[in-house]
Amino acid sequence: MSDVKRLEEALGYHFASPSLLETALTHSSYINEHGLTKDQCNERLEFLGDAVLEMISSECLFLKYPYEREGELSRRRAALVCEPGLAASARQLSLGDYLRLGHGAMQEGAATRDSVLSDAFEAVLAAVFLDGGIEEVKKIIYRFVLDPMEEKQDNRDVKTILQELLQKEGKTVSYRMIREEGPDHDKTFFSACLIDGLEVGYGQGHSKKISEMEAAKDALKKLE
Repeated sequence: MSDVKRLEEALGYHFASPSLLETALTHSSYINEHGLTKDQCNERLEFLGDAVLEMISSECLFLKYPYEREGELSRRRAALVCEPGLAASARQLSLGDYLRLGHGAMQEGAATRDSVLSDAFEAVLAAVFLDGGIEEVKKIIYRFVLDPMEEKQDNRDVKTILQELLQKEGKTVSYRMIREEGPDHDKTFFSACLIDGLEVGYGQGHSKKISEMEAAKDALKKLE
């Protein structure tokens, strides 16, 4: 299987114009060493991909948090589309393995740098947008950026929110594992959220951490 096909499989998208993906994977160091023109590297695509990502992430947050002010929405968006987060999405796709880099950049480990990976990821988003339209790129952004990052952000926030709420009332919060079910490779964990030692919320998940977070959400919902 060719590099393009493997990456298409990882993305879940097939390009009608594979040359767009090739350009998205071409670093400026490569064109400098091979005498290519500036439009044959991914910098212009990165510019477009950044705008597409900002628009779709803004729409997602606008719809998900209808009562939040502009400043809070901007904070959330900045956390979602930050360089380390986009680089993590690129690593999930093994994007560094497909980059066309100049010899010098390759020797310096450019394929592992957050800045190079995040720029390439944005360029790939632009390539999908130009090739397949907004709905196709939206699927990829939700799959690799918004859904996983929002889950992490929400899970972090709900435990923090619950703890801060209870601290104001002079109460304590803790978590207890109730039981676990299933084989080792596919366990489900059940947890309880305790407020001042009393079980208030319950949750389950495929890790202890997720089950505790779900229990915190349940407790917060009941307190509200």
